[in-house]
Amino acid sequence: MGMSNRQRIAQILVALGCVIVLVGSGLHLGGGYPIISAALAKSNLDDAIRNALRAVFLMIGMTWIVVALVTLIATFAITRTSKPVTLLCGFALLLQVPIWADLMGWFVGNEMFLLGAGLIVSGGLLFRSWRSA
Repeated sequence: MGMSNRQRIAQILVALGCVIVLVGSGLHLGGGYPIISAALAKSNLDDAIRNALRAVFLMIGMTWIVVALVTLIATFAITRTSKPVTLLCGFALLLQVPIWADLMGWFVGNEMFLLGAGLIVSGGLLFRSWRSA
């Protein structure tokens, strides 16, 4: 397998992973937020805590979008930092999954992010070394 094929495969894996993360983020924000917001509205929690939980829910979804976009930029704007940035982003997502699984159990959301992050890390590992970029 030539270096250009390896690079292309790496980019495809990372792009697929990012698409999965973006779809998961969209589902989180578009589907999950209204449900969480309605549940919080019915709760007997203090207003400040309810608003803080809503904010955290929105911020994590937006953060995943930013991570996926940064990863895509690093992947397709090949520079010396492409490999480390892609791996950092992929591992940052991957390391969240065990926390979610421990706190909430396995569900489609953390399974999507596990797959997406796994593809990003796999693609990142296929990138040429930063020294040769």
